[in-house]
Amino acid sequence: MANDAIADSVYDLIAGQDPDAAAILAAERERQATTLELIASENHVSPAVMHAAGTCFTNKYAEGYPGRRYYGGCVHHDEIELLAQQRACDLFKCQFANVQPHSGAQANAALFLALLEPGDTFASLVLADGGHLSHGLKVNLSGKWFNPVHYPLVRDESSPKFETIDYDEAERVCVEHKPKLIMCGYSAYPRVIDFARMRAIADKVGALLHADIAHIAGLVASGMHPSPFPHCHVVTTTTHKTLRGPRGGMFLTNDGELAKKYDRALFPGMQGGPLMHIVFAKAVAFGEALKPEFKAYQERVVANARALAEAMTKRSYRITSGGTDNHLMLVDLRARDAELTGADAEQWLERAGIITNKNGIPNDPRPPRVTSGLRLGTPALTTRGFGTKEMDEVAGLIDRALGSGGDDGVLAGVRADVRALCERFPLS
Repeated sequence: MANDAIADSVYDLIAGQDPDAAAILAAERERQATTLELIASENHVSPAVMHAAGTCFTNKYAEGYPGRRYYGGCVHHDEIELLAQQRACDLFKCQFANVQPHSGAQANAALFLALLEPGDTFASLVLADGGHLSHGLKVNLSGKWFNPVHYPLVRDESSPKFETIDYDEAERVCVEHKPKLIMCGYSAYPRVIDFARMRAIADKVGALLHADIAHIAGLVASGMHPSPFPHCHVVTTTTHKTLRGPRGGMFLTNDGELAKKYDRALFPGMQGGPLMHIVFAKAVAFGEALKPEFKAYQERVVANARALAEAMTKRSYRITSGGTDNHLMLVDLRARDAELTGADAEQWLERAGIITNKNGIPNDPRPPRVTSGLRLGTPALTTRGFGTKEMDEVAGLIDRALGSGGDDGVLAGVRADVRALCERFPLS
């Protein structure tokens, strides 16, 4: 059965029981089909992954781990979780995987519970420079229960390394504060991470090294970004974003003792029953990622990101750090219009059918709810079949919308062109 037919049958089933909910489902399906998804942390899963997440595996409690469940009737749940674990290890060339975390943030929270005591010091990137809330934000448990210290990006505008990780400063911060854990891997960093250099710093101060590869997992799995192994002791990731799986998290390591600590921290320490329908969908997604086509897809993601960055630069926008090595870029809007904020840009673009997120740029003078920048990513457009030629077209649509000053007529015109572009590249 074709995917549209499956989606229609699902809609009809829901509409027959709950027309109000079905109407919202139909509207969201239409929104995704007729808009350009440029949020770097989002993607379009395959029909197989989409429907795997809605299987009968949702009906079962499976607290515990394969062979050690607290409920009967888990034979097939053991099988699918072991399959997901093995495929994850094959993808990332490691020995241990925990596929139960509900999200990347929960994967990180369990890591803290496994490896740190309350009050312990850990080091991470300055959050406003591209870190994540689970890397030490004061309102997050990582910042409330533990003691984060931060290393920055290079601030010297005359340096060829401007707005890239300042590894010398990272070493200085870690030597001074002696963290028990050092975090690398970021949510808004467009350059390659030097895991070997970070491991040298960790060894110098006797710390464990953790990589959060939530954004670059698909690139790592396909060889488009250096692997955190063997340099990092522990790795966490989401399973969506570039990995193009269901929304969820995962833990990876080569250390059996750390794997045991993590397993205990996640269950029973952090979570109860795993979402086995999502574990099932993770297994399906990992199977897709092991195919040769996935590497070709990731190559196109990176090529499209570079093309989009160049097209935005051509239109007088500044790309932080001067470009991108991965799937995302940070756009400094002030170079194009000193008064334009990320908040306004996000809103105007959404009205034009272009979905983005406002994002602070390094050393941003504006607050996080306003910002001076946008974060753009190419995974979802690449999934739809867009190539480098279309990236210039997309940049032109973005520029028309942002140059409109929020004018309804201009944005409506861009919206019409976005719809036409989406029709050329329909969702599968």
